[in-house]
Amino acid sequence: MPAKDENPAMLAAHESWRCVMNKLKDEWFSLMADDVCIEDPIGVAPTNPDGTGIKGREGLEQFWSNNIVPTKSMTIVSEESYAAGNESAHLLTLTVKFDNGLETRVRGIFTYRLNDDGKVCSLRGYWGIDEMEFEQA
Repeated sequence: MPAKDENPAMLAAHESWRCVMNKLKDEWFSLMADDVCIEDPIGVAPTNPDGTGIKGREGLEQFWSNNIVPTKSMTIVSEESYAAGNESAHLLTLTVKFDNGLETRVRGIFTYRLNDDGKVCSLRGYWGIDEMEFEQA
């Protein structure tokens, strides 16, 4: 069994954060399975309108266009991480800045699960819109 820092699910999570923070769409897409399901957050939210997740390649496009493209910058800080089998879980703080001076911050648990091909097939965020902090510069 690989050490935590060498676990493929841990490495995929770190790569996902790097791609999102640097707006590397093609690299981020290459990490994802064709049938990926993103629930960020879990349940009904602007990023998950029907509460069942954003699914597949079309869903990835939608998620990227709606949540990454409009940002000025995004910082992802990991406080704790754990890996077991083909999954990893992380206590993260995400800080997002927009061109209009708005800044949002959310702290939550984020999980990544890989399929047998080593691609992210599930990305879930345990946080709620009501927990998000907003600041206007």
